[in-house]
Amino acid sequence: MAIHRISLDGNTCEFQQEGHDTVLRAALRAGVGFPYECNSGGCGSCKFDLLEGEVDNLWPDAPGLTERDRRKNYVLACQCRATSDLRIKMRPAQEYVPPVAPQRRSATFIGAVDLTHDIREFRFATEVNADFLPGQYATLAIPGVAAPRAYSMSNLANTQGEWHFQIRRVPSGKATERLFHELTIGDKIEIDGPYGLAWLREENSRDIACIAGGSGLAPMISIARGASAAGLLKTRNLHFFYGGRTPRDICGESLLRQLTEFGKNIHFHPVVSLPEQDPGEIWSGETGYVHDLVRRELHDRMSDFEFYLAGPPPMTKALQEMLMVGYRVPFDQVHFDRFF
Repeated sequence: MAIHRISLDGNTCEFQQEGHDTVLRAALRAGVGFPYECNSGGCGSCKFDLLEGEVDNLWPDAPGLTERDRRKNYVLACQCRATSDLRIKMRPAQEYVPPVAPQRRSATFIGAVDLTHDIREFRFATEVNADFLPGQYATLAIPGVAAPRAYSMSNLANTQGEWHFQIRRVPSGKATERLFHELTIGDKIEIDGPYGLAWLREENSRDIACIAGGSGLAPMISIARGASAAGLLKTRNLHFFYGGRTPRDICGESLLRQLTEFGKNIHFHPVVSLPEQDPGEIWSGETGYVHDLVRRELHDRMSDFEFYLAGPPPMTKALQEMLMVGYRVPFDQVHFDRFF
């Protein structure tokens, strides 16, 4: 197994990359605060200047790099592997140091539960503890699928080694076709994680707002469960917003009802954007987009909340603009991971 040393220009920090790790994952496993967000080539947060050495570029056309970036010899750390020792230029930051070091684990499929017509919770077990923070994600290496896929955990860290992922079926999606139609009890996959920056913060006393759409349900349920388990909801409120296109897309309430604070300090706010497209269901609740419902419910109290967001990119973008631009909510009170 090849091992390559990666050193940072102008910094005494260095780390090693081995096996099939990318430069980014090698850095995070070593506890280096390498800037990143999506971990999948879309955002560009992990780009660095390659000064010396050679890399294997896994996705040359990744949208996270502009043509100008490529001309300047920038490379995405999440989309390259060192093929020699490297000297790179990037600025590590404490905020990106993993609170839990990511690891690879072999996992066994132990069961699944349908949550809606197109969202299913898949459960896997590993022989070692499931160690992660509420709101984080992992990547799954699924046999027959070329590239690992990122999915958030819906449960909490545990000594039983269980990892629960609430995954939405994507029509013609290679990963979800394999998971929904071919996976059988006892099948093996590889789980690599945890990753992500949108984990539950316990150090402040602000109320909590979890805002989700689609399979963004999973990390928000984990956040709610984590807040309850940590005793945060004895003195704080948690508002849980969930947006769906039609009534049959709405879920999450039954999971929140399992928490003792539901109906007291946990408040569920579902909203549907296209109620008329599901004639089989009568919807008498809120209609419109989830960010508009957040505005109506929290309006003049926005800055009093710690926000956690997960869902389709248009939804999270609208929320970011509304919260940070429209209401001037401090950036460090808004937490989300970008997926592409």
